[in-house]
Amino acid sequence: MKKSNNLTLYIIVAMIAGAALGYYIHENYTPATIEVFSKNIKLLTTIFLRLIQMIIAPLVFTTLVVGIAKLGDLKTVGRVGGKALLWFVTASLVSLLIGLVLVNLLKPGEGIILSNGDTSGAQDLIGKTQSFSIAGFIEHVFPKSIFEAMATNEILQIVIFSIFFGVAAAAMGEKSKGLIKAFDAASHIILKMVGYVMNFAPLGVFGALAAVIATKGLGVFVFYIKYFLYFLTGIGILWVVLIGVGFIILGKRMPSLIKIISNPLIIAFSTTSSEAVFPKLTEELERFGCKDKIVSFILPLGYSFNLDGSMMYMTFASMAIAQAYGIHLDIGTQLTMLLVLMLTSKGIAGVPRASLVVVAATCTMFNIPAIGIALILPIDHFCDMFRTATNVLGNSLATAVVSKWEGELEEHQQA
Repeated sequence: MKKSNNLTLYIIVAMIAGAALGYYIHENYTPATIEVFSKNIKLLTTIFLRLIQMIIAPLVFTTLVVGIAKLGDLKTVGRVGGKALLWFVTASLVSLLIGLVLVNLLKPGEGIILSNGDTSGAQDLIGKTQSFSIAGFIEHVFPKSIFEAMATNEILQIVIFSIFFGVAAAAMGEKSKGLIKAFDAASHIILKMVGYVMNFAPLGVFGALAAVIATKGLGVFVFYIKYFLYFLTGIGILWVVLIGVGFIILGKRMPSLIKIISNPLIIAFSTTSSEAVFPKLTEELERFGCKDKIVSFILPLGYSFNLDGSMMYMTFASMAIAQAYGIHLDIGTQLTMLLVLMLTSKGIAGVPRASLVVVAATCTMFNIPAIGIALILPIDHFCDMFRTATNVLGNSLATAVVSKWEGELEEHQQA
C-alpha cells in the first residue's frame, strides 16, 4: 500500500512540474522552439504508453480466457454477461441523456467563437470517419485474424476471439485444464510486469502535460471557459449519479473502491489514456475483493461497451457544434442521434481522440458541418482528461457491481 501511495505522490508532483515547465516554455520561447520541445518531451509519454500497450493484448487474452473457463458452463457466462450488458446499456443511455439535456439547457455552442477553430487538426480526424459505416462497424468488431487484432491492440476483436476460445475451453472440460493453468500463470506474470512498467508513469505524465501546455498555453481557457465549465458540470453530474448508484448497491464499500482506484484515475486523467491503466486497474479491482474470473471477463468488455465519460461528451459536443452553426435539431432528431451514438461508439477505447472521430461521423450523418470539430479541438485535450477518468470510474464500478450481484465480492485484500 505504501508503494502505491508513493507512486500517486510522484504522479501528482510530475503533473505539477510538467504543467509549470510547459507554461514557462510557452511564455518564453518562439513557436518553432515550442514545437520542437513538445515533440521531444512527448517521447516520455510515448515510451510509457508503448510499454503499457505491449502488455494489453496478451493480458486481455489470457485473463479473459481464464475468467470464462473458471466461470464454467455457457449458462454462467451468459448470466454474468447479461448482467454486465444491462449495466453497460443503462449507464450509456444515462450518460448520453445527461449530455443531451445539459447541452439543450446551457447551450455551450452559442459561446464558441468560429475563428478560434483548429482546422488542420480537424481535417486529420475527419479522414478517420469513413470507417464508421455499418460495414466498417462489423469489420471493426469481428476479427479476421487474432494476430492482426493483437498487433493493432484492437481490444474488442481480442475480446470476441477470447470469448469463443474461453467457451470452447470450458466445454472441453478436463482436456483443456493444462492449457488454462498455463494461461493463468502467464496472466500473473504479465501482471507482475505491470508493477515494473508503472514505475515509468510519472515520466509519462510529466511529458504529456508539459507538451500540451507548452503548445496551447493556459490562454486556451479564456476563449473556451464557458464550454469547458459546462462540460465539467456534466461530468460532475455523471460522477454524482455513478457514485450515488455505487453507494446504493455497494454500500459502505464504495469509499474503499474510490480510494483503491485513485492511482489509476490519476494516471488516466493525466495521460488521457484508458489503456494506460487497464493492467493496473485489473490488479486493484482484484485487491478490492472482486474475483479474478469476474474482473477478467467484465473489464475488457467494459473497455469496449462502457465508456460513460466519452458517451456524455459525444452528445454534448455534437449538439454544441450544431448550436455554433445555428442549426436547430428537433427532439426526435436528437433522440435518433443518441441511438446512433450508442451504436457507433462501441469498441473505440484504443483509438486516439476516438470521441471526436465519432462526433465528426455523427455530424456528417445529421448534416452538421463535420469541420465543426475544429471549433472544440483547442480545448479537447483538457476535456479528454476528465472523460477518460470518468470511463475508468464507470468500468471499475461496473466490475464491482456485477461481482456483488454474483455474490463474488470478497473483503478488501492487502497488497
